[in-house]
Amino acid sequence: MKIKRTYSFAFWTASFITLFILGVLLITAYVFLNIPLNIKYLIPFIGLIFIFTFLIIQYRLEKFIYKRIKKIYDRVSILDRSDFNKTAITSDIDALSREVQKFAEFNQEQIANLNLRENYRREFLGNVSHELKTPLFTVQGYLLTLADGAINDKKITKKYLKRANKGVERLISIVKDLDLIAKLESADLSINKKPLNILELTQDVFELLEMRAKKRNVSMHFNKHYIYPIMVIADAEKIEQVLTNLIVNAIKYSKKNGTIMVSFEKKETKVLVKVIDDGEGIKKEYLPRLFERFYRVDQSRSRDQGGSGLGLSIVKHILESHNEQIFVESEYGKGSEFSFTLEKMKVL
Repeated sequence: MKIKRTYSFAFWTASFITLFILGVLLITAYVFLNIPLNIKYLIPFIGLIFIFTFLIIQYRLEKFIYKRIKKIYDRVSILDRSDFNKTAITSDIDALSREVQKFAEFNQEQIANLNLRENYRREFLGNVSHELKTPLFTVQGYLLTLADGAINDKKITKKYLKRANKGVERLISIVKDLDLIAKLESADLSINKKPLNILELTQDVFELLEMRAKKRNVSMHFNKHYIYPIMVIADAEKIEQVLTNLIVNAIKYSKKNGTIMVSFEKKETKVLVKVIDDGEGIKKEYLPRLFERFYRVDQSRSRDQGGSGLGLSIVKHILESHNEQIFVESEYGKGSEFSFTLEKMKVL
């Protein structure tokens, strides 16, 4: 075992002091007093001096170093004050160095995380500002034009009011999505889990998005013909929103005459739902940030195609509120695969 440095210091210091006292005794006895010393009594006496000196030095050294270590601990807040009452006094400088190193690394990590959050906050506020500013300015432009006299032309009035209404609808959509995310993050949104046929729900979403898919000549289908229902435990309304957002994204980024395929894989306790498209795909460097609010891989094209930029973030939050996970795999130029898990209903 490695001997503590304080023990080594105390041992050698006690040894030097003992030798010094022994030397003084021998010189005093032989030179000045001319008294022969009996080795039989001298050895226990010297041993007693060594032990006493060693213990005093060790105790005082521990006490001296401990007080300074405690001041350091108190200043950098590495340990709680109560820790000193629970553990034995230590003066291990190596242990202190390790604690200070851990403290420094932890604080560097905290600072890096804070900087990352600050950058994310700035970017998020910039994105929110941009998303709200575009439809607001659009609505304002049309209304100002009407106020300047164009309102007298019924044809222009109808057209401009219709366009202004589209801008308002976009604003409402963004606010609703932001409100939903806020509720999901604060656990303020109730999740009503019930038995659900995910196969039937997906078919309903296909029918809901049929017209949108036809505009881009995109076909939607299952990977095979499913005979029996696939039952899961989930909130039907929220999972419908998950499927809708994923399939809408797939339609947006699919190539014309493309294909969107949905498949289901039964695991032990889960059902894995996959939404696969053969569209543009996503570059690897964009994948880690894909579920951030307002994050867009292609800023200009995404905004041209509409949407609040919150769809994937909402999907992630809804699945997390179900204690489930979402995964994404993509190869640029070949398409993407989004998959998520749901709790499988137990068969009695």
